Amino acid sequence: MSKPVKNLLKKAFIKRLEGVGDLAVVSVVGIDGNTNNRLRGELKEKQIRLTVIRNAMARQAFEEIGLSGLAALLEGPCALAYGGEGVVEVVREIFGRAKTVPQLAVKGACMDGEVFGSERVVELSKYPTRIEALGILSRILTTPGANLLGAVTGPGRILAGILKSIEENKADDKAA
Repeated sequence: MSKPVKNLLKKAFIKRLEGVGDLAVVSVVGIDGNTNNRLRGELKEKQIRLTVIRNAMARQAFEEIGLSGLAALLEGPCALAYGGEGVVEVVREIFGRAKTVPQLAVKGACMDGEVFGSERVVELSKYPTRIEALGILSRILTTPGANLLGAVTGPGRILAGILKSIEENKADDKAA
C-alpha cells in the first residue's frame, strides 16, 4: 500500500473516531465470518461499532487524536469497539457476547483518558454507566430533601391523626 493511500485511510479513520474519547480494544482472532457478521449486527442494534484497523495505522491515528495511551494495547490482530452509552456499556456487551463467542476478548479500554489494561477491564465493567450514574446522583441529591420533608410533615400527621380519633370518639359518643 502506498504512503498516500495509507494517509487517506488514516484520515478516514481519524474522521470516524471524531468525538470518540472512550473505546475498547478487542481481540477477534479466530472468529469465523458468519459469527463476525452476526456479532456486528447485534452490536449495531445497541449503536456499538466494531472497527478493524492495522495496528501501525491505529497507533499513528491515536497520536493525532490524543489517545496515545491505547497504543500499548495494540498487540496482534485487534478491533476497536466504541459507541453506545459509553465504554462501560461496550465492555459489558463484549463480555456478554464472549459467553457465546469464546474467541472474543477485551484487551483493554480507555475512559476519560485513563487506560484500563486487560487486568483492569473487569473492574471497568463494574463501573456504572452514564444513566446509572445519573440515577445514583439524583438519589443522593433527593434523599436529604425527602428526609427533611418527612421530618417536617411527620409531627403534623401525628397531630392530624390524634384530632381525627378525638372527632371519631365524639361522633361515637353522640351516636350512643
